[in-house]
Amino acid sequence: MRGVVCDSRPERTFNVMNESLDALQKTLEPYPWTYNATMIGALLLIAWAANWLTKRVLLRGLRRALHASQVVRESDAQLKVIPRLANVVPALVLWLGVGVVPHLPEEVVLVVRNVCSAFIILTLALAIAKSLDLANQVYERRPDAASKPIKGYLQLLKIVVYAVAAVLMLAALMDRSPLILLSGLGAMMAVLLLVFQDTLLSLVASMQISSNDMVRVGDWIEMPQQNADGDVIDIALHTVKVQNWDKTITTIPTKKLISDSFKNWRGMSEAGGRRIKRSLYLDQHSVRFLGEEECTHMQSFVLLDDYMDRTQKELDAWNADLAARGLAPVNARRVTNLGTFRAYVDRYLRKHPGIHQDMTLLVRQLQPESTGLPLEIYCFTNDIRWAEYERIQADIFDHLLAILPEFDLRVFQQSSDAATLAAMLQVRPPDHASHV
Repeated sequence: MRGVVCDSRPERTFNVMNESLDALQKTLEPYPWTYNATMIGALLLIAWAANWLTKRVLLRGLRRALHASQVVRESDAQLKVIPRLANVVPALVLWLGVGVVPHLPEEVVLVVRNVCSAFIILTLALAIAKSLDLANQVYERRPDAASKPIKGYLQLLKIVVYAVAAVLMLAALMDRSPLILLSGLGAMMAVLLLVFQDTLLSLVASMQISSNDMVRVGDWIEMPQQNADGDVIDIALHTVKVQNWDKTITTIPTKKLISDSFKNWRGMSEAGGRRIKRSLYLDQHSVRFLGEEECTHMQSFVLLDDYMDRTQKELDAWNADLAARGLAPVNARRVTNLGTFRAYVDRYLRKHPGIHQDMTLLVRQLQPESTGLPLEIYCFTNDIRWAEYERIQADIFDHLLAILPEFDLRVFQQSSDAATLAAMLQVRPPDHASHV
């Protein structure tokens, strides 16, 4: 009996509602438009109440539950994925209730239902797009997200969702089957390929960049033809954003990273060393042999102690062999100030705390030029930070420039200041000469 009573309650409620509507209709029978307006207003009120109830009660409780379970963060909740789905509820109310309003033309009912269907499809498409953005944010929390970004693929998926939604919305508004519209897309394929040419090229470029691990978010890349020199801050389907060192933003088409060349400094960051490749331009007129007293003086340098001893023993053995054979002294070998300075720089770098000792370290002469004899320093710092790298490099060359006179060497300048000074001293008039 209880089951029968419970089952009859909804039927009784429905009968009461029908009786109330019939009574209202009889009361407003002299004014038909009033009854229709009342029904339409009631329908809109019910749709508004359903929307309010869904957003204020159900969504708020769901959001609190998600925050409590730490499924999503507060910033992710701002994407409004679920609120967009809530907009489906009033549209469904209107779609179902418009048929209850009496005396409405069938054309009006059909139009309202078609518009509601199109709105529901649009709302679902926007919700799916927002959920893809949310999925990208959640994925970016992974440690390997920078090396394998999925933002480009999600953007392509969003384009597909929007395209399908557009077809379904058009079919709903026209009250036609979507298959009829899709059958006509075959003839438009060439046009679509032309329209989405950049998208397809960008998709292929994104796949190659991801599979070959060419660029990651956070990489320092240098692309002069695109005026880009800085850190990659975003990799999307169509564009790659680079924040230059002057804090400007350069947007590079993704396909350019495949068709054009660029330099990625990630290898330098991963290796832990940053290269110094810089030359001291020496005046070749200052290169000469060292005398015995000067060699003795060079032995006072701690960095040159073992070098001078070993070199002096080698030269003494060579020269003794020459004397035994009775050759002229001109064939003897002697220590040069440039060779000694080269040995000093090499040992100075190998003792420097800022130089990476496990990487290439060279002190070499290059081809002489009109600007002097280049003595190149080729090594790597053990700190890749820009400021520290510049500090270490400046400290090294400050020291080398300051210690050059100890080896009686001069740095070459565009105008030879030493020769100019000597010429000025030679042509200087005597003190008793008259001056005008």
